[in-house]
Amino acid sequence: MISKATLQDIPALLTLINSAYRGETSKKGWTTEAHLLEGKRTTEEELTEIVLNPKNTFLKYTANDKIIGSVLLVEKEHQLYLGMLTVSPELQNGGIGKKMLAEGEKHAKALGLSSILMTVVSVRSELIAWYKRHGYVETGEREAFPASDIHINISNEPLEFIFLEKKI
Repeated sequence: MISKATLQDIPALLTLINSAYRGETSKKGWTTEAHLLEGKRTTEEELTEIVLNPKNTFLKYTANDKIIGSVLLVEKEHQLYLGMLTVSPELQNGGIGKKMLAEGEKHAKALGLSSILMTVVSVRSELIAWYKRHGYVETGEREAFPASDIHINISNEPLEFIFLEKKI
């Protein structure tokens, strides 16, 4: 079931998102960033800010009373920004991510927005290919990957974000 996340969901979301992107548990799935980055993907403070911001909709995918997927949708002027698309590493490749993308498209249409924008780490070629199979195209825009205490680059390659967009 897909529904809107609340403040009470933050501990479960924090565990899910960090386990899917970083550390040993993330290596069970194909979307891991553990070979590129150390540290956490997000913090309790960041998730709290996200949930409290009225321009944001944080959706959760729940099965058997457990949050196993999530996606952040941010209402911009003419676009919806989609981020933090997450599926539990053990359940990846089962269609949950595709359902969350479709829910993002429904949300954008309901808001009267004509496209969805996202950023993906440039060296994540299989992830970029997955989004392209779902109708996203590179915009040509790039942005430096932020250096911080949370996102610690351990890759030999310089990291940057590429922007992907889907017209809906």
